[in-house]
Amino acid sequence: MKQTYGEKVFQVVNYLFLAAAAGTMLMPLVHLLAVSLSSPLAADSKTVFLLPVEFTWASWGHILQNKGLWSAFGVTLYITIVGTLLSMLFSVLTAFPLSRKEFLIRKPFMLAVIITMIFNAPMIPFFLTVRELGMMNSLWSLILPGLIGTFNMIIIRTFFMGIPAELDDSARMDGCTDAGILFRIYLPLSKPVLATVSLFYAVGYWNTFQRAVLFIRDPNKWPLQMKLRAYLQSPEELAAVNLFLGDYDFNTTTLKAATILFATVPIILVYPYLQKYFVKGSMLGSLKE
Repeated sequence: MKQTYGEKVFQVVNYLFLAAAAGTMLMPLVHLLAVSLSSPLAADSKTVFLLPVEFTWASWGHILQNKGLWSAFGVTLYITIVGTLLSMLFSVLTAFPLSRKEFLIRKPFMLAVIITMIFNAPMIPFFLTVRELGMMNSLWSLILPGLIGTFNMIIIRTFFMGIPAELDDSARMDGCTDAGILFRIYLPLSKPVLATVSLFYAVGYWNTFQRAVLFIRDPNKWPLQMKLRAYLQSPEELAAVNLFLGDYDFNTTTLKAATILFATVPIILVYPYLQKYFVKGSMLGSLKE
C-alpha cells in the first residue's frame, strides 16, 4: 500500500525524534568512555567530549586488575542471577492462581497485594525484621526481602488473564493438572512478559544499594554499587597502589569515568538478547498451534 505524503513526513519526523532520543541516552556513556581513555591533563581541563584526547588505557588497566572491584562484581552477579530466578519463580507462582476465576479468594488476596504498593513498610521495622530473621551481613538480605515485586507480579497476572480459557479446558480434557497447565501451556506462551519482567528484576538486583547500606557490614560482601560509591567518594583508595608505584598516567577523573562504565555497561548488554521478546505478540504461537 502506497504511503501518502503526510504519512512519509510523519515517518521521517518520528525517526528523527527517536534518533535524537537515543542520542541523548548514548552521549553520556560515550562521553564517559572518552574521558576514561583520555590523559589526566585532558580530563581535568574539560576538553574531552565524545572522542578521547591523548589516548591511554591506563585507567582501564588499573580497574581490570583491581581485585576489590572484581569481588564486588561477583557478588552483584550472584545476587542478580539467583535473585532474578527466585523472583520470577515466586512471581509466576503467585500470579497464576490470582489470574484464575476459580480461585475463590482472589479478590481479597489481590486487594491485600495492592495495599503493599500503597503503604510500604517503614525502614526501622523493616530493618528490625531482617535482623531478627538472622540475615544481617548475609547476601540473602539483598534477595529475600524484595523477592516478589508487586508491580511485576501484577504485570504477569494481567498477561495470564489474557490467555484464552479454552486452552485450559483443552488441557484438562487431556488430563493436565494445574501445574501442567502453568508450565506446559502458560509459560511457553508468556515468553515476552517473562523476558520483560526478568529484565526489570535483573536491573533492580544489579543496582542494589539501599539494602546493602542497611544490612551489609563486611566490605568483602559489598555489591558493585557499594564499591562504586566508595571509589567515587574516595577515589584515592582506588589509585593508591599505582600512585605509590609512581604511575601517573591516570587520575581520579579518568578512574571515576572508567569505574562508572565498569558498573553500568554489563547490565545494559543484557537488553539486546531480550529485545526480540519485547515486540513479539503474546499469543503468536498459541493460535497457530
